[in-house]
Amino acid sequence: MEYLDFEEPIKELEDQLLKCQVIGNDSEVDVTEACKNIGDRLVELKKEIYTNLTPWQRVQVSRHPSRPYTLDYINALTQGSFLELHGDRTVKDDKAMIGGLGKIGDQSFMFIGQQKGYNTKTRQYRNFGMANPEGYRKALRLMKSAEKFNVPVVCLVDTPGAYPGLEAEERGQGEAIARNILEMSRLKTPIIVMVIGEGASGGALGIGVGDRIFMLENTWYSVISPESCSSILWRSWEYKEQAAEALKLTAKDMKRQKLIDAIIKEPLGGAHANREAIFDTVRKTICKAYKELQELPIDVLVQERMDKFFAMGVYDE
Repeated sequence: MEYLDFEEPIKELEDQLLKCQVIGNDSEVDVTEACKNIGDRLVELKKEIYTNLTPWQRVQVSRHPSRPYTLDYINALTQGSFLELHGDRTVKDDKAMIGGLGKIGDQSFMFIGQQKGYNTKTRQYRNFGMANPEGYRKALRLMKSAEKFNVPVVCLVDTPGAYPGLEAEERGQGEAIARNILEMSRLKTPIIVMVIGEGASGGALGIGVGDRIFMLENTWYSVISPESCSSILWRSWEYKEQAAEALKLTAKDMKRQKLIDAIIKEPLGGAHANREAIFDTVRKTICKAYKELQELPIDVLVQERMDKFFAMGVYDE
């Protein structure tokens, strides 16, 4: 298992616990009490560290290489019923944006989200989770299909941003994202949005308009990443920690500013520390949200969604 820099004390205690267990297995010495004491200290240390994370440390946790990605959630939620759909019917199939139909229990959902890779090869294949315009157009095509057949939409957000390459801009990156925001605001089916990792810039907003918006505890949502903000303001990435603090990008900040509906608590140590627990929590959250939304008439649902976003921010007409 990989450890972040602030997790080094945890690593040291886990190594001690492992050595203690090995001694107990390889000898007749009773080390039960010693192992229990180390285990108790480990739990307390994790609580102390993870309840006092800085914004930059939460950004680091959201990028942890062992953290579950979109396909991990979809496969766990749908229990093998997921049918991936491909292509935007215009250019090609964007591997950074995935989508398709799947069931949670007896209810069908249209799942859409950015997918990152697990190693160098798959990261390149998935373009590091940065979608091109065709990815957002594929997402919109699937949402329109869901609307046609009265299927609720679940969007899983995890991207460092939309792909900023020249070819993406030539194919209309800005227009594709803006079109998605417009169409999602008036889509006549329930939309549930879940930020499961990074939520950066228009790349996140392109699938981020919904009736219910949730963030996992150790995720972030912002117009720009801390590193990019630091490079613009200070001409250096060295001030990324100050940038993360200034951007107010954590789940608590988003909830305080009424930009999301709720924060989903993660297992102690982050989502990667107990995948089954976070999958179960996300499943229950989606089912509860859908149960509330399906009771609303479609015109009321759409109007409330629009009102939610009209109420965000400060502006003057």
